[in-house]
Amino acid sequence: MRGPVTNEDAAVLALGALGWALAVPDRAERLLALTGLDPQRLRTSAGDPATQAAVLGFLEAYEPDLIACANALATTPAALVRARQALESQ
Repeated sequence: MRGPVTNEDAAVLALGALGWALAVPDRAERLLALTGLDPQRLRTSAGDPATQAAVLGFLEAYEPDLIACANALATTPAALVRARQALESQ
């Protein structure tokens, strides 16, 4: 994905990234600890742009995860960063 990211594109990437992050228990625990979310709040706010941006920000904070997630989602790390930026501007 190159160029501007639509709100829908950003949300799709963020939800894919969330699924990727939650697939490994240690990473899921780190996500919750670093974002301040708890499992219930994450379930109820997964569609919220602020939560989605927090998930992508979590990945940005640790480059190996950002790169691995981008590879798993068949996108680029830059696209995930642009998605976070788009979500934060909503």
